[in-house]
Amino acid sequence: MQVLVTGSSGLIGSAAVQHWDALGADVVGVDNDMRRVFFGPQGSTLWNLERLKRNTKRFRHEAINICDREAISALFQANRFELIIHCAAQPSHDKAKDIPLLDFDVNAGGTINLLEATRQHSPHAVFCHMSTNKVYGDAPNEVPLQELETRWEYARPEDWHGINEECRIDRTTHSLFGASKAAADIIAQEYGRYFGMKVGVFRGGCLTGASHSGVELHGFLSYLVHVAVHQKPYTIFGYKGKQVRDQIESSDVIRAFEAFAHQPRPGEVYNLGGGRDNAASMLECIQLIEQISKYRVKYSYSETNRVGDHICYISDLRKLRSHYPNWNISISLPEMLGRMIEMEESKQT
Repeated sequence: MQVLVTGSSGLIGSAAVQHWDALGADVVGVDNDMRRVFFGPQGSTLWNLERLKRNTKRFRHEAINICDREAISALFQANRFELIIHCAAQPSHDKAKDIPLLDFDVNAGGTINLLEATRQHSPHAVFCHMSTNKVYGDAPNEVPLQELETRWEYARPEDWHGINEECRIDRTTHSLFGASKAAADIIAQEYGRYFGMKVGVFRGGCLTGASHSGVELHGFLSYLVHVAVHQKPYTIFGYKGKQVRDQIESSDVIRAFEAFAHQPRPGEVYNLGGGRDNAASMLECIQLIEQISKYRVKYSYSETNRVGDHICYISDLRKLRSHYPNWNISISLPEMLGRMIEMEESKQT
């Protein structure tokens, strides 16, 4: 089996590489360390690439830019991929405003390059597209909320499970990142629905894990652990620090991709996050780090929230669970934080 992973040195991409390599697949990874371009040296994923090279058996790395249509087409002509895991992206809704053309080229243009190359050269392959909950813009903020001591919470019982796939994606403020990812999300659906290709769209919540190269502009939990371990200052932007995110560890994301690959549903869309059990506010995440470790988080507060940011976002996982009943969240928030702290400490030695 031949598998293509884009963004293969990133959080989800590297987890996909390791997973399918361990299953005996020939894995081709596409990654040109654009994260360093977006976020500077701290955002570089070269350390993760070297780790993959050491720890895999059948992995081959290609330093290709997904915006390079000819290079992508040539890659597909030279291989016969049966599974494509598309994780490469410009991932920050704050950074997008500074690089709007590059953001759109990578997120929207890169995605259609890969979809069309798949259609032309591997039309029967399964294509898993890593989308984002930012395609909903700030529409989730219209759900009635109540303010509790350490978090915002849904006010109505019917919203307990969180935001489902029926939430609208237009007539909202997305950030330019959310808009470019919405374009990619819709075109991925279209290749599934119009061409009947085995395309699945996964709208991620907060994706995290020990191999995340978190920075202030992207990778909330990873960056929070980083500043805690290294005793750096942290800034909370708006909503009193009570904004809620649901965290999902990268291996649980991969298990969802694997379930879809075994039983693909062309053009289907799934919300994919940590769900109710792994949901916590920024203040609660800080408290949890301080409870399970020796570290204290030095944070300040800014009244200015990020444009298009969610006040309370919990992924409703019922659709994904109903289609793939053997899939579920396997790693709790305290467990993933513990792993991330250990990884960050290991970088000091």
